Amino acid sequence: MLPLSSGPKTPFAPRVFVLLALVFGAVALYGCGTVVDPVKLEDTIQASLEDSLHEKIKAVECPSDQSVDPGATFTCDVIFSDDRREVATLKIRNEDADISMVGLKPKN
Repeated sequence: MLPLSSGPKTPFAPRVFVLLALVFGAVALYGCGTVVDPVKLEDTIQASLEDSLHEKIKAVECPSDQSVDPGATFTCDVIFSDDRREVATLKIRNEDADISMVGLKPKN
């Protein structure tokens, strides 16, 4: 077993898994017309992070008016159960609104 470091609570390796899980587990997140459904997106992010990081997520907050623009990136706030906040950067992959997480970092 590898020794645990005293670094950040969410080490790099689980973050990579989170990124891959969202890439391969992307779902079409259409809302009304050409806007991403924020409720489905928030639920998907929360479930993926809880499964891969093994930490409870209190809430995920995404913009409610994000248009489906392939190649565009946007951010969502992730609030952990200990009130720690991180920012998830997401990218819209195509016109079907498949979305990948491309980053997760502490909120400044």
